[in-house]
Amino acid sequence: MEWKNIVVEKGEGWALVTISRPKMMNALNQETLAELSQVLDFLESEEDIRAWILTGEGEKAFVAGADIKELRDVPSSAEAERLANRGQALFSRIENSPKPVIMAVNGFALGGGCELAMSGDILLASEKARFGLPEINLGVLPGYGGTQRLARLVGKSTAKYLALTGEMIGAEEALRIGLAQKMIPADQLLDEAKKLASTLATKAHVAMTAIKKSINQGLETHLSAGLALEASQFGVVFDTEDRLEGMDAFLEKRKPDFKGR
Repeated sequence: MEWKNIVVEKGEGWALVTISRPKMMNALNQETLAELSQVLDFLESEEDIRAWILTGEGEKAFVAGADIKELRDVPSSAEAERLANRGQALFSRIENSPKPVIMAVNGFALGGGCELAMSGDILLASEKARFGLPEINLGVLPGYGGTQRLARLVGKSTAKYLALTGEMIGAEEALRIGLAQKMIPADQLLDEAKKLASTLATKAHVAMTAIKKSINQGLETHLSAGLALEASQFGVVFDTEDRLEGMDAFLEKRKPDFKGR
């Protein structure tokens, strides 16, 4: 399948999704967001894709933010709220995708781009990556989940500081505060992301989905409910062929061959 603003490349067990609006620094307009939703449909329907990577085209930007010209013409607060709800729903869909999502942040990840990056499972940052929520400088606030995900990732006070000041931070600081998981030389970013995606593609798919669900949903409740969820998912994965294969492979001192069932 082909899209106007997004390119999808399939590898062995994984896919690389590239937002391709380099003249606009890969800014997210409504057309691109709609295409990203279609790409998610495609990725979820392809059983041979077990993990995927999201990045931006070029060396300057992952996603530099939303399309400000488009936002400037939003006619009412009611329409602005609808836009926020649609963006939040899309990014939550990415966050809760049954397949692991790696964000390969190659440059500016600002505003909506930072919000998009935070919706993945693992964030790999190029040494040239820059993060920020500069919406305060436009007289608005992050609307695609930025205030909520950032606070959960880095803590309430740090999230307030970044959102209230609009300050941009580099990859090293993003790594220090827990926004990114690894910082990688720019020329090695995609190779590292593909290597990680290839590794994840060999893991037990049902168990990975259960891990994501347990962490994502467990964080939204109190500890006892989270532990009950974990126990429930532990039971779910025991009723899979992959569980038997994994344990047999361990006992037989060989690599497991998971089938995703």
